[in-house]
Parts: sequence; structure tokens; C-alpha cells
Amino acid sequence: MNQALYGGVNAAVLTAMHDDLSVDLPRMIAHGQWLLANGCNGLGILGTTGEANSLGIAERIAIMEGFVEAGIPGAQLLPGTGTTAIPDTVMLTRKAEELGCKGALLLPPFFYKNPSQDGLFAYFSEVIERVGGDIAFYLYHFPAQSAVPFTVDFIARLLRAYPGKIRGIKDSSGDFANTKSYADAFAADGFEVYCGDDGALHALLQAGGAGCITAAANVGCAISAQVYAARGGAAGEAPQAILSKVRAAVTSAPLIPGLKSLISRHHSNPAWLNIRPPHTKLSAEAEQALFSAFDATGVVLEAA
Repeated sequence: MNQALYGGVNAAVLTAMHDDLSVDLPRMIAHGQWLLANGCNGLGILGTTGEANSLGIAERIAIMEGFVEAGIPGAQLLPGTGTTAIPDTVMLTRKAEELGCKGALLLPPFFYKNPSQDGLFAYFSEVIERVGGDIAFYLYHFPAQSAVPFTVDFIARLLRAYPGKIRGIKDSSGDFANTKSYADAFAADGFEVYCGDDGALHALLQAGGAGCITAAANVGCAISAQVYAARGGAAGEAPQAILSKVRAAVTSAPLIPGLKSLISRHHSNPAWLNIRPPHTKLSAEAEQALFSAFDATGVVLEAA
């Protein structure tokens, strides 16, 4: 898919924090720059891995502004702007476009469980119409967390109502059959399908998907880039085998604190362990088990 706005490898970027749990923006930006220098095509900021739902609206805006002010083009950022409140979602999405972001990734309104399809459609209709502008919308399918799935029929309804506005989806269900169903239904028409599961990248590219937006790319982006470079061809099989091992290693521990432990070790900086409750740091035993699992993949992170 050559026309994908975020085609390729996108890391779901970790949010660095000070000891008092305020956002450490310079360190977060430095990590983003390292990711772009080591295989990432774009940065998914303010997502699940970035603890976005533990951040205030003002903090989210400051993060978006900080990345752009530091020289990372808005066009390389895919910020998560979906909240349970329509006004907040609209404000964040408008800010993203103002900063030059080509798209925004939206969770459904996840607090109210089992909304009707009409209610869910009404939410996105309000957001799309109030935001206006030219920014593209990407749906964030993560039913394990949101408990609000996006079905093929629902996406088709949105596409009919708002042609050109709903540009793609990130599928973090971990169910490749579901991910492929999106690609089978819509990819031929330019709809961008991204996997949240690194283990599915090669297969998704074969099915016409656009790439990945993943947590494990924080440590495995260089391998992900090799898989993407093959665009589903045979040359992607060997790096995909390694990437799948990376995914298995990082998910052997609680994902966000585990990734922070790996990045903390890489930079020899214990401040990377700072994390907002209800998340907690890994125990020493869990951390060592994670390090052993990751090191067994053979992946060595490049120096910052």
C-alpha cells in the first residue's frame, strides 16, 4: 500500500516521567528521535503504551507541541486523541491538525460498555463533524481494554457516511483473523490496516495491510523495519521470526513496565522506570526474567 499516510513501522511510544511522575518531555522526545533513527517511519504518541489515559488533557497537548517544537514533523506523529468526552476528543484532534499531524488515532468512548451501533456511530459523527478540517481519522480497535469493538459492518457504515475521513484502523485485538478481515474488506480501496501485534506484521503485509503500530517497536523497530522492507515477500520471513520472538519476550511481563525496564537498562537510566499508578514497576525477579527472555532473541539495541 504505497499511499498509506503512516505506511511502515510506527512505535507506540513510551512516555518518560520524572520521579514525581510528571512528564519528562525532553527524555521522551529523545527516545522518539532514537526510534526514528533506528527503523521507525512514524511515532504513535499518546496511546495505550504511552499511558495516555493516565495523562491530563493539558499534558497531552504539551507532549504534541513538544515533539513538533523539537523538530519532529507533525506528519510523522500519529497521536491518540480519542477520549470518552466529545469536547476533549475534538480539542485534541484539532490541536493535532494544527501541529501538522496527518491523522489521529481514536479509541471508542470506552467507559460506557456495550453501546448500540447507532450510539457509537453518533459519537464518531459528532467528532468528525465538529473537528472539520482535513485530518484523517484512524480507529483504534482494542476490545480487551475498551470493551467496544469495531466490526466490519460498522466501519463500512462510517466509510459510506464520511468518505475520505476514516482512513484506517489499528487492530490490537491480537486476533489475526480479525485484522485480516479489515484488510480483505477495505484495503483494496486504500483503507490502511495496522497491526498492534508485531507477530502479525509479515502476514498482514501479504494481505495488503499498511504496517504496524506496536509497543514492542520501542525495542524491536530495527527488526520490524526489515520485515516491512520486504513488503510481504520471502525476505521478510527470517526477520519476522526474530520479531515474533521479540514480541513474545516483551509480553512475557506486564507490557508497559516491562518496556520501561528494557529502555531503562538500555540507557542505564533508572528514571525510565517511573510509571503512573495503577501500573507498578516490575519486581527484581520479573525484571531479570524479562531481560533473559529478551536477550535470548539476539536483538541488541543500537546506542542512543
